[in-house]
Amino acid sequence: MRNKYGKNILYGFLAWLIPFVISVFFYSKEGKLSIDLLLFKSIMIAVGSISAAFLLVSYFKIINTEYFKEGIIVGATWFGINILLDLLILLPMSGMSFADYVAQIGLRYLAIPAMCIAVGTALENKK
Repeated sequence: MRNKYGKNILYGFLAWLIPFVISVFFYSKEGKLSIDLLLFKSIMIAVGSISAAFLLVSYFKIINTEYFKEGIIVGATWFGINILLDLLILLPMSGMSFADYVAQIGLRYLAIPAMCIAVGTALENKK
């Protein structure tokens, strides 16, 4: 896919989907977490960070200019996609309140724009 807009949206979706799919393996058929909650959260942070890093490197391979700007755009897009999909899918499934979601999960997504802007800045400064 050479279209950066399509790739941005697709990769933002994958950045949400990959950890979501992995998380399913840690729940019983009854919907109960089968490992310690803190271990689960640590695994999800690692899976999300690693998969997002690979997706980000792949995304920036098609970018040839304005890296810092692209870092802001992709970071904001992926952040928005992750929050939106969580609100539409994860929040109703979990039964948690919006405030609990923000405190336990939502704030962690700020790592996405931070990582994207850092990559964009590094590439911009390398020119």
